[in-house]
Amino acid sequence: MVSFRRPSGQVTAVVLALAEEPATWRYAFELCHRLDLKAGSLYPALMRLADRGLLATAWESEVPAGRPLRQLYRLTGPGRALAGELAAAPPAPANVAWVVGGVGRRPRLAGT
Repeated sequence: MVSFRRPSGQVTAVVLALAEEPATWRYAFELCHRLDLKAGSLYPALMRLADRGLLATAWESEVPAGRPLRQLYRLTGPGRALAGELAAAPPAPANVAWVVGGVGRRPRLAGT
């Protein structure tokens, strides 16, 4: 069992997308389009997952002429375990947005 704090929504989306076909290598460009994320949000998430050992990375073995080499990603065993935990966990409440009520006031939940 992986014991990390609950990842951000973007990291969760990446993990769950990769978990749909855990043995398949994926390109970041494909994930950007599938999850509607910008590269500036996706690549840091991929790097954090790889640094924590949750994601395996490899370089493409065959590159067509005229296209740069691309990096591939897929979940490791611990990454798959995390995906299972995230899939089983209840989703975060949609109305947990903090609103600041003014200078010097404590934050309160929206709608309270």
